[in-house]
Amino acid sequence: MSARPEFATHHATFNHVWSSLLLEELYRLGVRDIALASGSRSAPLTMAAAVHSGFCRHLHFDERGLGFMALGLAKGTGRPVAVIMTSGTAVANLWPAVAEAQLTGVPLIILSADRPPELIDNGANQAIDQQGIFGHYPVYQLNLPSPTQTIPAAFVLSSVDQALAQQARTPGPVHFNCMYPEPLYPGDAYLDFGDYLAPLGDWLCSEKPWSPWLPSEQSCPIQPDWEALRGKRGVIVAGRIQDPVQGQTVAELAQRLGWPLLADLQSQIRFDSRNLIHMDLALQNSCFVSELARAEVLLQFGARLISKRLGQFIKQHPWQDYWLVDPQPARLDPDYRLRRRLLCEPVAFTAAHPVGEQQQPWHKLAERQQQATRQVRAACDRFSELGVCHRLNELIEGQLFVGNSMPARLMDMLGETGKGPSRVMTNRGASGIDGLIATAYGFAQSSDQPTTLLLGDLSALHDLNSLALLGKASRPLVVMLLNNDGGSIFRMLPVPTQDQLLETYYCLPHGLHFDHAAAMFGLAYHAPTTLAEFEQVYTAALEDQSSQTRATLIEIKVPSNEVAEDLKALGSAIRGN
Repeated sequence: MSARPEFATHHATFNHVWSSLLLEELYRLGVRDIALASGSRSAPLTMAAAVHSGFCRHLHFDERGLGFMALGLAKGTGRPVAVIMTSGTAVANLWPAVAEAQLTGVPLIILSADRPPELIDNGANQAIDQQGIFGHYPVYQLNLPSPTQTIPAAFVLSSVDQALAQQARTPGPVHFNCMYPEPLYPGDAYLDFGDYLAPLGDWLCSEKPWSPWLPSEQSCPIQPDWEALRGKRGVIVAGRIQDPVQGQTVAELAQRLGWPLLADLQSQIRFDSRNLIHMDLALQNSCFVSELARAEVLLQFGARLISKRLGQFIKQHPWQDYWLVDPQPARLDPDYRLRRRLLCEPVAFTAAHPVGEQQQPWHKLAERQQQATRQVRAACDRFSELGVCHRLNELIEGQLFVGNSMPARLMDMLGETGKGPSRVMTNRGASGIDGLIATAYGFAQSSDQPTTLLLGDLSALHDLNSLALLGKASRPLVVMLLNNDGGSIFRMLPVPTQDQLLETYYCLPHGLHFDHAAAMFGLAYHAPTTLAEFEQVYTAALEDQSSQTRATLIEIKVPSNEVAEDLKALGSAIRGN
């Protein structure tokens, strides 16, 4: 591979010099993707990104969707993704994605263009106070001064180095606010800034960062009481784990210990044969709960569990000990039950804590949950939200991105062990229903496999204009849209029903369907009415249709109160009522 050319000394304006320094240092530190929305104040950043040969550029006209697209791409690749937008409320539109990135430890790098200080708070157009706009959510933030030759170029480079070093220690979003005065666009000729750049010396012709802050190798300190802990009746819970390899390590540890594995949808091992399937529903069965209550200790990998029933069991059970292993440096303990918090990945934990010979299981939980499995299969034998989600597990190829509200809960409850998706991703930090289409598109861009997005109708309406992204998909992308005409999850909650309070203020029925939306954005569209028809159209949508759009919207139209009634009936059957 030939070396990249020397850093250019001729630039359109001095704004472009600093923009090029920023992006070149990000590239040398491993950034390969940039998400951009158009704007005039960000022209120096956009032009620098456009001419840099090392970046893959991703465009969107809506900054809120842009932030979520970058979020999904960063989740999928595991690498930081830079985001460029213009000044004013364009920046504020990234707030939801920045919050989600901080809560789930996703490395975004926000490069917001801004007016210079003399144009703030004096009636200048498209100017708001952008300093600290994201509050405490960025793990590092810097309001860069207006570019000036009185500040050395090394300041710009070392600022990037420091930011990404902090991001490596504490994964999450970084924010650079870039205050650009005019001119923003090239004049008649490019100017020579060689004298200004000369002090950078060898950096100009090398491929190395200016002053990389090398992160230390992650390790896990050996816990002296590990032998005592593993000799007890234990349970392993797997929460959010983004890397399938890390998830497999957890499943193998549970098998060797002889402990039951309760794996969340986000764990990458929800569909593993070593996981106790339908655990959430089985927790409604008294025999299952009694057997699980024999456990003495809990070892949990990853946090943010979807199952409320599992969370309540963990909160109420009198554990002798409770350890949580998660690399994100956050408390992650909403019930304040933890006895020990270990900041590492599962692979590091298991390397430091060997098991030896495989132990025999202490429990009979697999037998106790069979009642739940039988009832699930009986409840999912017809066209419904339950039936479609259950059938999806048997058909899925490639990646799965699951929306919040009912879709995440249904897939967590109903998924069988078996093939399952290669990776599962969610936005379960803030757990909002905004930006899910854009996030799924970004996630899809990180893999050569097909991607399926499962989401609800209100979530789709929140991010409708991100359907424009799906036409750019380079491999099959299927949107499975569960349309139950509003927020059906509120039918599962104790919302008062008198005076139409539930229907009018919570469920928000809209009466809309998505066939015209699919046509507007050039997507293939299907609305199956039977399980057999759903299987046919979903399987066809996964095929690479090189002469047609690779994005398909499958709308599942169901009565608004059906899923709540089905889940209540299923719970009653599992309890034996």
